[in-house]
Formats: sequence, structure tokens, C-alpha cells
Amino acid sequence: MQTVGNITGYVDVAQLLLYAFWIFFAGLIYYLARESHREGYPMESSNPRAVVKGFPIPEPKTFLLEGGRSVTVPDLSRGEPAYKAAATGGSSGDPITPTGNPMLAGVGAGAYTLREDVPEMTSHGTPLLQPLRIATDYSVAPQDVDPRGLPVTAGDGKNAGTVKDIWIDAAEMMFRYLEVDIGGGKTVLLPMNFALVRRNQIEVESVYAHHFAEVPALKNPNQITKLEEEQISAYYGAGTLYADPQRSEPLI
Repeated sequence: MQTVGNITGYVDVAQLLLYAFWIFFAGLIYYLARESHREGYPMESSNPRAVVKGFPIPEPKTFLLEGGRSVTVPDLSRGEPAYKAAATGGSSGDPITPTGNPMLAGVGAGAYTLREDVPEMTSHGTPLLQPLRIATDYSVAPQDVDPRGLPVTAGDGKNAGTVKDIWIDAAEMMFRYLEVDIGGGKTVLLPMNFALVRRNQIEVESVYAHHFAEVPALKNPNQITKLEEEQISAYYGAGTLYADPQRSEPLI
């Protein structure tokens, strides 16, 4: 007996639609897997003998960015800084330990993302983060402590410098950094989330006084780029574990 939808005695329209869906779904998975490999490869595995190349690698595609810039991905020659860590053992599950200066190694508590080395901009085309000496439309609320002029006390109890200025986030209407004069005509930025503002001083627990001399510097004293933000915050983050060797020792 002939059944509606049958093409042969063994194949019907519903079966063909099911096969078509399987083919479409397999193609979709392949496409998404390929597109996800545009960035981050080749990837260094925790196993020192393995390098993940990210198969399948898509054809390079160029994206046009704001301001006339462009980026082409995948870019297998990313030019990333050298990996400054070594495995503590031979297996892939062993922890890593920084090599060289752990505060600047960029691993562990001090890891950061390689963002663009350009300032974050507002919708008006001005830098999002600026010191109050530039952003004169903003000021400290009368009921709050103005940290400018206050000494900065580091985690070792020593004086690290004096607050020279405050950097504001014009979008969030909040202060992001304290600019600290550490002497010798040099200033560095201190993220607000690593600072405790007291009435008479600024306290910083993550780093010691001598560490302020190596805080990553700004290319422009009145601007901070996205990459510089990452590096500065990572430096203080690294201090929570590496500022003192005792901090990386077991608690028990």
C-alpha cells in the first residue's frame, strides 16, 4: 500500500529532512569551532611537550575598527612576550612558578590580558580616564576625604610616596586611580581597589614600599591605555602573592 510522503519503500520525506538536519548541524558545529580559533592560537599547553595549534584554523579575516584601524585574525605570529614561568614537575597537572621577577612575570596572581595599547574613549571621543588636573569639571565630594597630599603607607609599614592627583572614570563617575609621587620626579598609578583611604593616609597591603619603583609606567602622563591598565593592576595583584616569599608559602 502506498503511503503519503514515501519516496521508496524504505525512504520518506521525514527521513530525508532528518538527514538534512544532521548535515546542517554538523556543518554548524564545524563553522563555530573554526571561528572560535581566530584568536588565542597557537596555545602553550601546561604540558611542556605539547603546543595546541587550534585545528581547524580559518582563513584570515580583516575587521575594520573605530578610528580607521583594522585587525586581521587569525594571526599566528602574535608577538606576545615570552612566557615567564616554569612547571614545577613533569606532568600536565603540576603548578607553575614564575621565573625572573615574579611581580612582572605576568602569570599567576599577576596575569593580565594583552588588550589594545590605546586609551579607552568616551562617546565624545575623549579619554575615558583622566586626572583631575585635566578633567576640571569633576572634584571630590565635600563629605569625602580628598586623598591628594596624603602619604601612602605600603604593606611593610613604610612610606611609599604622596598622592599627587586622582584619576576619574568619566562614564562611571568614580575614581579609578591615585597618582602617587614616589620622589625623583617619578609618579605611578595606584588602583583604587588596592588602596584604603584613611583620614590621614592611604594604606596599601598588596605591595611594599620598594615595589612602587617598578610599577609599569605610562607612555603619556595624562593618559592610560587599556594595556597599561591591565599591566598596572596585574602588578599590584601579583604583590598579593609575590611581594613577600612568605605569602606564597602554605598557611599550615
